[in-house]
Amino acid sequence: MTRWIALLRGVNVSGKNKVAMAEWKAGLQAMGCENVVTYLNSGNAALDTEKDREMLAGEIAGMIKERFGLEIPVYVTEQAELRRLLEQAPAWWGSKDQAIYDNLIFLLPPCTGEELYAALGAPHPELEQTFPCGEAVFWSFDRQKYQKTNWWAKTAQEPIRERITIRTAGTLRKLALL
Repeated sequence: MTRWIALLRGVNVSGKNKVAMAEWKAGLQAMGCENVVTYLNSGNAALDTEKDREMLAGEIAGMIKERFGLEIPVYVTEQAELRRLLEQAPAWWGSKDQAIYDNLIFLLPPCTGEELYAALGAPHPELEQTFPCGEAVFWSFDRQKYQKTNWWAKTAQEPIRERITIRTAGTLRKLALL
C-alpha cells in the first residue's frame, strides 16, 4: 500500500465549506482507506490505499460532494513525494524566524507554475520570496507587511484561488511524519 497525503482546498475557513474531520475520516475509511489520520481542522489527511493518485483524488472529491454537498478541489500526493519536496526547500523557507510566514502553494492539476505566476505577477522583492518546484511553489513573506505583498491578496481571488491550496511549513512537516 502507498501512504498518501490528501489536502482539501478551502474547507472550514471563516465558517464556510464546513467539513467535520471525524466525518471526513469516516468517509475515507468507507472508501477502503486504512490508517487514516486527519490533522488540524483544515482538510489534511494521511492514509494508506492501493488506489492511484487520480482515482483517489476523484473518489475523495465524490465522497465530499455526497457527504457534505460541497464541490471541493482535492490535492493528493504520496507522503514520500511530500518528503522529497520538503528536502528541496530553499534555505530561506521553513526557518524558525517568527517574522516570516512560510507557505507551500500546491497547484491543483491542471494548473501550472506558469499560470500561477501569470495570475499573481512577480513577488514583491523586499517582502516575499518564491521558489517553484514541480507542482508546488515555496512562498515566504514578512508577517508584519503581508498586506503589502504582491501575492497575499491575489491567492484568494479569481482566477487562481480555486486552482491552488496552501499549507504552512509546520503543517507540512507534521503531515510528512503521519
